[in-house]
Amino acid sequence: MKVTIAYIEEPPFGWTETDCIATGADIDLAEVVLRAIGATVIEHRLTTFSELLPGVEAGRWDMNVPLFVTPERANLVAFSVPVWAMRDGFLVRAGNPKSLDSYASLAKRKDARLGIIAGQVQHDAAKASRVSENQIEVFEHQADAIEAVRSGAIDAYASTALGNRVLADRIGGSVFEAVEHKPGTNGKQHEFSFGAFSFNRRGSGLRDAVNAALRTYLGSPDHRARMAKFGMTRNEIDPVVAR
Repeated sequence: MKVTIAYIEEPPFGWTETDCIATGADIDLAEVVLRAIGATVIEHRLTTFSELLPGVEAGRWDMNVPLFVTPERANLVAFSVPVWAMRDGFLVRAGNPKSLDSYASLAKRKDARLGIIAGQVQHDAAKASRVSENQIEVFEHQADAIEAVRSGAIDAYASTALGNRVLADRIGGSVFEAVEHKPGTNGKQHEFSFGAFSFNRRGSGLRDAVNAALRTYLGSPDHRARMAKFGMTRNEIDPVVAR
């Protein structure tokens, strides 16, 4: 059985090594689960975030790496059971010159500019906290948003707190700083959002098989050890195990 899974360049969830091999927390999890259900060939398809949902919906590949589950997205694709839970955060220049620690704090600074990847849930979260559209710059690729923070074109890049922490650690604390949004600072009733694999809604066989494997594997010692290599801890895993 061959399964093609699409991914994007977004460490620690997925990225392409110099030898053109896909790796990352989500890639690793998919590998374990797909092998468990009998996949003999796993093909990785690099794409952009904005193409993930249209691509799987059109049948250009079989499944996507996990992304945040929303009602709007659930109208387009079929989601697996959740595989991680994340809070939002900012990547800012070292020292956090404008003291940005939430969407609400950024909204109050009319001279502050926020970078967001096209189609990601952080755009809606920022607008819900009254960040104006003229404060927001939308990017197609994460690398461009990071460079914009580095150059000072924007003051913060919004993504998952975990992803930003890994980026800051990799690049170095003298350049960037990761700021996690604390619960309640953005007017949300919940502390985190759940991410899940997604599939074409017209075929449920692959999703059902993946779900069965996930229910057995999530929270196991092997799962926790594998995810720990990518910086994922019980904070991201326990909420999905408890569901």
